[in-house]
Amino acid sequence: MASAADLLRIENLDVSFSVFGDRLRVVKEANLRILPGKVTALVGESGSGKSVISQSVMGILPNPAKASGSILFTDPLDGSTTDILSLSRDSEEMRDLRGRRMATIFQEPMTSLSPLHTVGNQISEVLLIHTEIDKQEAREKTEEMLGLVGFTNPHRTYDMYPFELSGGMRQRAMIAMALICKPALLIADEPTTALDVTIQAQILELLRELQAKLGMAMLLITHDLGIVANMADEVVVIYHGEIMEAGPVEAIFRNPQHAYLKALMAAVPHFDMKPGERLKALRDVPVNLETLVGKKKPLQAEAPGTLLSVANLSKTYKTRKRSFLGKHEAAVVHAVDDVSFDIRRGECLGLVGESGCGKTTLSKILMRAITPDGGAVVFNDGKDVIDVLSVRGEALQDMRTKIQMVFQDPVSSLSPRMTVRNILSEPLEIHDRGDSDEHKRKVEGLMAAIGLDKRYLSRYPHSFSGGQRQRIGIARALALGPKLIILDEPVSALDVSVQAQILNLLKDLQKELGLTYLFISHNLAVVDYMADRIAVMCKGRIVEIAPREIILRDPVHPYTKSLLAAVPFPDLDRPLDFKALRENGAADKQNWGVTFTAEHDDAAELAYADLGDGHLVRARKGADAKELRGW
Repeated sequence: MASAADLLRIENLDVSFSVFGDRLRVVKEANLRILPGKVTALVGESGSGKSVISQSVMGILPNPAKASGSILFTDPLDGSTTDILSLSRDSEEMRDLRGRRMATIFQEPMTSLSPLHTVGNQISEVLLIHTEIDKQEAREKTEEMLGLVGFTNPHRTYDMYPFELSGGMRQRAMIAMALICKPALLIADEPTTALDVTIQAQILELLRELQAKLGMAMLLITHDLGIVANMADEVVVIYHGEIMEAGPVEAIFRNPQHAYLKALMAAVPHFDMKPGERLKALRDVPVNLETLVGKKKPLQAEAPGTLLSVANLSKTYKTRKRSFLGKHEAAVVHAVDDVSFDIRRGECLGLVGESGCGKTTLSKILMRAITPDGGAVVFNDGKDVIDVLSVRGEALQDMRTKIQMVFQDPVSSLSPRMTVRNILSEPLEIHDRGDSDEHKRKVEGLMAAIGLDKRYLSRYPHSFSGGQRQRIGIARALALGPKLIILDEPVSALDVSVQAQILNLLKDLQKELGLTYLFISHNLAVVDYMADRIAVMCKGRIVEIAPREIILRDPVHPYTKSLLAAVPFPDLDRPLDFKALRENGAADKQNWGVTFTAEHDDAAELAYADLGDGHLVRARKGADAKELRGW
């Protein structure tokens, strides 16, 4: 039986799935507890069984699954204890427990919310099912909850559809839906994985405040140890379905015992890493660059210089909205606004900023996927000087062999109908590089370079893990021997352990092949590990650019400071300062002060101030170093 002190106690939980007539155990004799009003973090890699445990608690395991053991829920309202595994999934008692006393926030809010119903309808539906109130009262309670989760105009938000909200706002709507019946237990399954650090910090603060206000317990499922350090009271570490270590957050972080937990902590990039220090991946990937064809001499052997020069790049979009008079009014959005920077040969330039700041639009302009309104992009590899925005025909085809891209989502960027062999040989065929024998040698060399066995060449992308798919994407980008690779959030969808593999692979490739990277990310710790210099982008403009060791340790622009303050450290002695984050408001120019803003947002009033050592910050013309640093 559950202890009187436990809200939820899981004892000897075993979950298996039927696979081709056999049983595959995905959770093995798991034991854990959740205390009333406390946060228990369940930590592990993808495929470790975290979500299966949460599905077991909520009674929503798919039909092929079989579960044994016990999941005891003690309702603090009446003290009754229920074994959830003994209830039928669709029974009235289970449905009442699932919606009224327990609730879940899912990882991806866009696929969890119906696109055909308004936000308010979806939230109030929970109230109408589980309580005996009318529609008007349900609307009032829904608007009250929308205000509680941070919507400034709940009445308007009630009638909006999910596609009208940003990722952070959709996640807030999901939280409102989960909490509308004031449950005793909230299961948050990777609630901030797809969000920027600033939005993530807002959501974490919101969850912590609501948890205290409503007195509920939380099962927080995550692979981010920084979030665990800032949110959890107790930690449970799971690996391949087995609980490896469990205990109070203080004991887990200050004195980890299990080798897996220690390895997981060593795989996380952090700002205190020494120059040249490598991440310790849980499973090292053996790479063999000697077999890679087409690279005779690394670029470091050539004279240093600028590989790509971007000057005054701009791109605007017009959106049409209907006015009260029925007329369509055009609103201009500056996706990229007067952006200038250089990328030197052999370096990695990090580009950071929140979602919607223009990072991906900029990368697409450099790849000639989008035509800008103005500006210039010059590519100089030491042999040819190319005006990237004006080349046509064969010259454009040739330029695209020199600039390649690795995309954020390895699933959607690889064709599900092509084998790995076809995916890697396709660029060679398109650009007429050699015959079929040469293609075969090149493809096998690429597989060796990324640490995958050539036996996998006949497989399709769906049979690989996320990290393996991303390595295939990297190999495809390497196929034509490019000089510049644009990496657009290449590790944001991966676990920390797989992330460490990919980052180490990229570093090795850069060193051995003399590659140049433009590394786009919103994870500042990852950029700190990879980049030589970092450019910070906000609302279409680069506001600060400097060498890595300067910008992350001595930032000047208020936006950069806010971004850094929002990064959760896997360190109990460096907690997030939620109050400071709330007051700063990262992208809100009203909080920047007159030194860094222009009247009527006029770019002509702003210029880059040179603080020395390659440190540039966008500020009012004439501002000196003392004024910029607040001395």
